[in-house]
Amino acid sequence: MKLTATGVKQAKVKAKPYKLTDGHSLYLFVNGKGKYWRYDYAAGGKRKTLSLGVYPEVSLGEARKRHQQARESLANGTDPSLLKRTRKNNQQIDATNSFNLIASEWFEVKMAGKSKKHLDRCRNILDKDLGPAIGSQPITAIKAPDVLRALRKIELRGVDASRARSTASQIFRYAIASGRCEVDPARDLNNALRTKTVTHHASITEPEAVGSLMKAIQNYEGTFVVKSALYFSALVFQRPGEIRNAEWDEISWEKKQWVIPASKMKSKREHIVPLAAQAIKVLKSVQELTGNGKYIFPSARGKSRPLSDNAIRTALRALGYANDEMTPHGFRAMARTILDEILNYRVDWIEHQLAHSVRDATGRAYNRTSHLEDRHFMMQDWADYLDELTENA
Repeated sequence: MKLTATGVKQAKVKAKPYKLTDGHSLYLFVNGKGKYWRYDYAAGGKRKTLSLGVYPEVSLGEARKRHQQARESLANGTDPSLLKRTRKNNQQIDATNSFNLIASEWFEVKMAGKSKKHLDRCRNILDKDLGPAIGSQPITAIKAPDVLRALRKIELRGVDASRARSTASQIFRYAIASGRCEVDPARDLNNALRTKTVTHHASITEPEAVGSLMKAIQNYEGTFVVKSALYFSALVFQRPGEIRNAEWDEISWEKKQWVIPASKMKSKREHIVPLAAQAIKVLKSVQELTGNGKYIFPSARGKSRPLSDNAIRTALRALGYANDEMTPHGFRAMARTILDEILNYRVDWIEHQLAHSVRDATGRAYNRTSHLEDRHFMMQDWADYLDELTENA
């Protein structure tokens, strides 16, 4: 007689374990610890018992379904106990090969030595975008549409998803190299993403307008540290992050140089910035205020941290320059344009000073000291030209 849901529910614990059969060797085993679904069968000449779950987590209907699957497996020549063990092993393997776990391993191995900004940006992509969407899935089960859905959610926020696609692709390639998967489903998704609109950093390049900008910086009424950083940005035209994070022990007063370590450079190569007399004067004046700390231009919140990302940008806004007129990065375009088109300096000197990749006639990259004396003269000429524009503004 087949079991009923009510009969299973009302089955009581007795002094001795007992069975309630449902047919075809499926039964409910009841003992002092609980109620267990089991299936007795023969395979390979041996009598075996397959556990199908615990009641009430596994209902009568679910137990019958599992029992039927086991019988079909047996009819096809596969031992259901062996099949169950294989599936369990595969689940354990999948659990250790989830996208999140491999991403964490990749982050530890591949992100070592990267800048804090790069690390934070990458961690944000993993924690907020890729992790919630595909993180719990076995990496071998993730397909291109799964990754694309995650990227579409980023685009719905109005954000370019190409960086997240690149990060995902790097993780899949790491998994391939370490034998955890065979395909990178993110590799060919560029064509499926929205086309990125390229915008250049706004900059002032007309000499008369540059003079007005320098005069405005001269008259800036904000903090002395920010004013100094503004003027220094114009004089040395390095990347905003490199200027904000400049440290006193990177300055060589004797050689009149700022030596930026490779760890802070986008190119991962040490960079030498010759300092004009005006740049030295800026450093000497601000040294009286911040010289006992680590950073040349520290945050107003404390000398243990550098000037914030938005300090220079906010100062430019306070001077009346909108974001589409001048940006902190715009000092680089300003210098490059004028040094080339007005002061007529060699492009390779300028590019080298901008820390761009520059190669000689044989295709070899110039080293950090290339044309150093010439570049020092160029930087002094640039500073003098800025003074001239300021005076005439």
